[in-house]
Amino acid sequence: MQIRTLVTALTTAAVMVFAATASADRSDWPRSITVGTASQGGTYFIYGSGWADMVAEALDIRAGGEVTGGPVQNATLVETGDHQFGMVTMGPAYAAWTGESELAPGLEHRNIRAVFPMYQTTFHVITRARDDITSMDDLEGKRVGVGPAGGTADMYFPQFFDHLGIDAEIRNGGASDLAGQLQDGLIDAFAFAAGVPISAFAQLEAEIDVNIFSVNESEQQQLLDIFPELSAASITSDQYGSVDGEIPAISIWNFAITHKDMPESLVYGVTKTVMENNERMMRIHRAAWETVPENFEHNNWLPYHPGAVRWFEENGYDIPEDLRG
Repeated sequence: MQIRTLVTALTTAAVMVFAATASADRSDWPRSITVGTASQGGTYFIYGSGWADMVAEALDIRAGGEVTGGPVQNATLVETGDHQFGMVTMGPAYAAWTGESELAPGLEHRNIRAVFPMYQTTFHVITRARDDITSMDDLEGKRVGVGPAGGTADMYFPQFFDHLGIDAEIRNGGASDLAGQLQDGLIDAFAFAAGVPISAFAQLEAEIDVNIFSVNESEQQQLLDIFPELSAASITSDQYGSVDGEIPAISIWNFAITHKDMPESLVYGVTKTVMENNERMMRIHRAAWETVPENFEHNNWLPYHPGAVRWFEENGYDIPEDLRG
C-alpha cells in the first residue's frame, strides 16, 4: 500500500511538473489554431481535420481544419497570418515563395516554413464507365472538373492539357460537388490531385461503374521533362477496385506549413504529435502511410520552422543548414 501511495504521489508530482512546464512554455501560444485544408470530399479536408483533432487532444489547445481553396490559398493564408498552419503541395508553395502565386501575384511568401512531410498527391481522372472515356486523349472537347480554383489540380491539369494538345472545358468546384456533377452527367470527367484513394473517387466507385486513369508512359515522361518538381508515380488495384493492375501517374509531395513567427514550442508539439503517431494518422486516411519522418528529404528548398528542426534532430534526422528557418 505504501509503495502504491508513493507511486501515485510521484506520478502526481510528475504530472504537476509537466503541467507547470507546459503552462510556462505556452505563454506565447495562440488561443486556437486553424489548419487550412481544401474542399470537403478531398483528402486534404479529411487528413487536415484529422491531425488538427490529434493536436487539439495532445496539446490541449483548440484546433480544427477549415475548408479552403487548397494549397495556393493555404500558402497565402499562412503567409498573412490568417491561418496558423496550412497544407500545401510543393509546386504551388514554390510559386508562392517566388512571388508567382495566382492568388497573390508579386507577393513573395517568405514567411512560410515547413513543418512535416505529408504524402504524395497523385494526379488522376475519374469518369462514368458508360461514357467510354478512358484516357487523356479522350478528354478532348470534354467538360472536365479540376477541383476548386487555386487548388493543385486547378494549377496543373490545364497546363497538362495545353502541353498534351488537349482542348478541354475546365470547370471548378469542390470535390464533393464535382463528384455529384459527374454522377449526374453535368461534367464528363473529374480530374483531381490528392492522396490516394481520394474519398470522393472511392464514393463514386462504390455507387456507379467508373473508369479511373491517368497519363500513359509517354505522356508521363513528357510532363516530367517539363515539370521537374513532379515525380513519377502509379495507381494500383489495391487503391481502387476499378483499376486493373498498376497504371502510370504523376505526383507531387505535400507538406504541412506554418508561419515563421509561430512559437517554437507549439510547432515542436505539432511535429511530435504527427510524426510519432503514424498508426493513428493511418486511421484518419490511408495516404498517411507516407507521413513518416524520413520523408522530410523530399523538401529541398523550403526552410523548416525551428520547432520542427528541433524535433527532427532530436530523433536523428539531419536538417541541412540551408533549410533551417
